[in-house]
Amino acid sequence: MHPALSVIFFTTLSGAGYGLLAWLGLSMALFSLRGPPPGSLQDLQLAGLALGLALSTIGLLCSLAHLGQPQRAWRAMSQWRTSWLSREGLLALLTPQPALAIAAVLLWTRPDPAQAALLGGLGALLALLALATVACTAMIYASLKPIPAWRHPLVVPVYLLFALSTGLGLLAVLMAWLLGGEAPATLLPVLALLGALSLALKWWYWRGIRDAPLPATTGDAIGLPGRTATVFERPHTEANYITREMAFTLARRHARTLRILAAVALLGLPLLALGLSATGVAPPLAALGLAAAGGLLGAFVERWLFFAEARHMVTLYY
Repeated sequence: MHPALSVIFFTTLSGAGYGLLAWLGLSMALFSLRGPPPGSLQDLQLAGLALGLALSTIGLLCSLAHLGQPQRAWRAMSQWRTSWLSREGLLALLTPQPALAIAAVLLWTRPDPAQAALLGGLGALLALLALATVACTAMIYASLKPIPAWRHPLVVPVYLLFALSTGLGLLAVLMAWLLGGEAPATLLPVLALLGALSLALKWWYWRGIRDAPLPATTGDAIGLPGRTATVFERPHTEANYITREMAFTLARRHARTLRILAAVALLGLPLLALGLSATGVAPPLAALGLAAAGGLLGAFVERWLFFAEARHMVTLYY
């Protein structure tokens, strides 16, 4: 498949934004069990909500650039009973509601047990909606039968894991920036561990799509099942929409190099940041910024490969 940059930016940025919102919501739900949250966290929570909403909104706007008629995108909302795209769109509209409600509670109410309970409930709802939106985004691709590589059982877990890891990296950077001190640097081992887990799942996925043959052959495609069919002449003299969008081959030629780049970004940079922080060479903010940048870069490369390596069944005709 042709990897459209608009869709890659959409899945990477919106995933990071929703991951950040999920971590914020979960932290608020956990803080509510201990009573009112410390007042020093209010600026961090508001900044995290603003950044999470900004990234998710920018990502969704990028997705509109991939549509032939963006002005008709609203019509996709009507098919929520059968379409994962419609479900994603509806959840994308619902997720900002608890985030905005949390901001209003933080700004216009006093810290007390009632506020803590309200923030806890809204935070749990925010985390649930954010992760559900990411899952629906993954299911848009995992539900497509004509593209076997996207039907792999790891597609949804990988989308969720990348959202959580990139979101936590952004949250750690905000913590180091707004709270200071050495405490945020303790998240560096967690970011490295999430990077290693993400890379392990992707390796498993890449191995699975490499070893799994297409469920049909060229003979099946042209109505000659069980026979060996070869193409001795192209069906047309110039490239068309199908060959441009469905038969992208660049990633398959450079897949190994791109996978190494993804591995360096996902695991190498967080480990480097951990080493620089442990030796005192880099302050916590710089180290966390490097780890977060590595996660985002790795997610971008992984998402590019996710689209570019996938083979549409229609290519059997060519």
